[in-house]
Amino acid sequence: MSRSTQPLIRPITDRPIRFGLVGCGRIASKHIEALEVHRETAELVAVCDIDPAALERAVVRTGAKGFASLDELLAGSDAECIILATPSGLHAEQTVTAAAAGRHVVTEKPMATRWHDGLQMVEECDRAGTRLFVVKQNRLNPTVRLVKSAIEKGRFGRIYLVTMSVLWTRPQAYYDAADWRGTWEFDGGAFMNQASHYVDLVDWLIGPVASVDAYTATLARRIEVEDTGVAIIRWRSGTLGTMSVTMLTYPQNFEGGITIVGEKGTVRLGGVAVNEIQHWTFAEPDPDDDRVAEANYEPKSVYGLGHPLYYENVIETLQGRASAATDGREGLRSLELLIALYLSARDGRSVSLPLDY
Repeated sequence: MSRSTQPLIRPITDRPIRFGLVGCGRIASKHIEALEVHRETAELVAVCDIDPAALERAVVRTGAKGFASLDELLAGSDAECIILATPSGLHAEQTVTAAAAGRHVVTEKPMATRWHDGLQMVEECDRAGTRLFVVKQNRLNPTVRLVKSAIEKGRFGRIYLVTMSVLWTRPQAYYDAADWRGTWEFDGGAFMNQASHYVDLVDWLIGPVASVDAYTATLARRIEVEDTGVAIIRWRSGTLGTMSVTMLTYPQNFEGGITIVGEKGTVRLGGVAVNEIQHWTFAEPDPDDDRVAEANYEPKSVYGLGHPLYYENVIETLQGRASAATDGREGLRSLELLIALYLSARDGRSVSLPLDY
């Protein structure tokens, strides 16, 4: 993958950065709330949706100018950074369009549903000299940040075993509410969509994955993709692990959890969305031990608390004061793991990483 030879667009330092939001559905409210937190340095100037009712609600809530398409937004607004809160299968095409218009892009997870689409997104933003950010807000949840700190300090010693579970529920009515949900082209299944952030976390926390063996099944929902999946993971470090994901938990979302078993420490992140540190034991004490209780929180949704902190990094990067924490290349890491899971499940074989470029 080539690096851009074009200069990056000049940092924006003398006024708030102008954002345009494309997609005003389920996740859009988290982006709107995050930008409101940063109202002194960020301004939502445009919103877009093909659904007139959803667009009208967003216009009323934000006061931003409304558009019926991305092309209209790009032509009719001065938004410098385009937020893609649209179906995942549209992200690649929309990123290419926005980059060609000289706009930066913030894309929701997953950045794409196909490997070559993710590569194209990075390459086109490189070519245009624009920034590509991939939303990974769960990395910024206080519970997860404590675990990351413990790993970086070497408190676990050698990590032996990791288990991840996402035991949520999505009723048939959820999929029926929009025709793109539950499709291969636009959505992806339980791994690609609902558990995407958790797949990212096990890669980000533990390190590069060497190989995966996965099984997926559509057991109860009338959809193209899987509602349930399991996988065995081998990291390059030798660590072994498992992932268990289902959208069939009765009667409601039950758990989003990660357990790490190491030579000198064991930690369990649990709750409905890794919002509780349920077990925290290490051989040696550390000041972080006193922060465990305050890190736990009661989630208002499974999206966590990280969107405002995520936008802080986006804004500071566009101001030229920071480096992007999760740019397009960082986003490719979890996309690569997701694609490997699906290849393994489809072909009935172990899949090694990295994938062929």
